[in-house]
Amino acid sequence: MDKQTMIKHLNEDLAGELSAIIQYITYAAKATGPYRPQLAQFFLEEVADEQLHAQFLANKIVALGGEPTTKPRPVPPAHTNREMLEAVLAAERQATKDYTQRAREADELGDKGLAVQLEDMVRDESGHSEETERILRDWPL
Repeated sequence: MDKQTMIKHLNEDLAGELSAIIQYITYAAKATGPYRPQLAQFFLEEVADEQLHAQFLANKIVALGGEPTTKPRPVPPAHTNREMLEAVLAAERQATKDYTQRAREADELGDKGLAVQLEDMVRDESGHSEETERILRDWPL
């Protein structure tokens, strides 16, 4: 693992975090039905964590000598509350997988501080996944 590859991978992760911020804000606006207030609040509460992750990644990319991306990944279309929750769950699972891999790469690079921070982000994303799974568990079809 070299520094340029790490910058590239961290930029891919940053694009994912930027997408998550847009996704949560948009889905909060689009939530409908009797659970709208709770769903909107759930989505908006996640924005702060994703914003912190994005800021950390952008700072680390610059510290490594790179240029942070400003382009988010595409936000998956979702039209119902269930589709939105399923899209969020898929994104959180992907982030958990990506950060687990990135922590290994940081260890290879010899950047223990980065590895530890990425492992903390794995914990955050795993928690988001678990909470979303619990909401979906008895969600009507």
